[in-house]
Amino acid sequence: MKFGVKELAFDQSPPVVIVAEVGVNHNGDPRLAREMIDVAVHSQVDVVKFQAFNSEKEISRFAPKTPYQEESTSAQGNQLEMCKGLELDGEVLMEMQATCAERGVGFLCTAFDIDSVDTLVDRLGVEAMKVPSGEITNLPFLEYIGSRCRAVILSTGASTISETGLAIEALRKGGCEELVLLHCVTSYPASVAEVNLRAMETMRRAFGVPVGFSDHTQGISVAIAAAALGAAVIEKHFTLDRSMQGPDHRASVEPHDLTAMVHAIRDVEKALGRPTKAPQPGEMPNLALVRKGLVASRRLPAGTRLTEEMIQIKRPAYGIAPADATKVVGMVLTADVEEDAPIRWEDLR
Repeated sequence: MKFGVKELAFDQSPPVVIVAEVGVNHNGDPRLAREMIDVAVHSQVDVVKFQAFNSEKEISRFAPKTPYQEESTSAQGNQLEMCKGLELDGEVLMEMQATCAERGVGFLCTAFDIDSVDTLVDRLGVEAMKVPSGEITNLPFLEYIGSRCRAVILSTGASTISETGLAIEALRKGGCEELVLLHCVTSYPASVAEVNLRAMETMRRAFGVPVGFSDHTQGISVAIAAAALGAAVIEKHFTLDRSMQGPDHRASVEPHDLTAMVHAIRDVEKALGRPTKAPQPGEMPNLALVRKGLVASRRLPAGTRLTEEMIQIKRPAYGIAPADATKVVGMVLTADVEEDAPIRWEDLR
């Protein structure tokens, strides 16, 4: 099933759609955001993703920072104060969308509140929208997104299969036509031991929709493994510098690793190939040289009736196949055969 949106073409088969997640790693600076688009394009990703949120509509002033946010920013302040400096307004998001179009890369955005949904749909005209893991139990919000956006990518971090099912029901009830699920671990950075990539297949079987992976681990090995397991989408946070101040830089990859990840995933796609077992074109020149055939154990003149001791099995496979060795015993040579030379059907009667 194609994702059916002009910017994107998600499918359950290769090619994997690779999403470079800017998130809030622009630190609220449009200039930095534009630079990140250029980096993502250079890395040959398919889509660049941003986040749209109105902090005061999304976060209570009583919400403390998460432990990872305290570690990557400071213990002072709360979530609301931290996030207000990371917002991109509608004008900037429109500029980012236009920049992506100019650079020939897809634009995608996560919405965290109703106002942001409306901005993305009414001002940017998006058809596909990302929903973050934290909203998976916010069923009224999901239903609203489904009513406004025909295609949704839903992250499922920290959720159960039952919660995921209820979220899908809410999106469908709103009118969402096309859906991609992303397996995810809501830790920044996530522990490799907790990734549980096999959950992708569980969700694919349970819900019959394309399933991908939103990767919060450090490095790129887990994302590559997810591609090998059939992820339809790989989403990865990236930054220009992991030492920068901000909540998500530490759990992101730098430009050289983003490029390496894209190349590795494309190699995985090629290596997966088709589910057929047959010799490949590159094997054919080697086939006869690495396999074996029947050869004469000594010089055998024409008229010789073959016995077992006159036959050996050696490379190359120019003669009769080893599986037919018993068939040639008792047959008579019609031509001379030199020692180690192949025994051929046309030389027997």
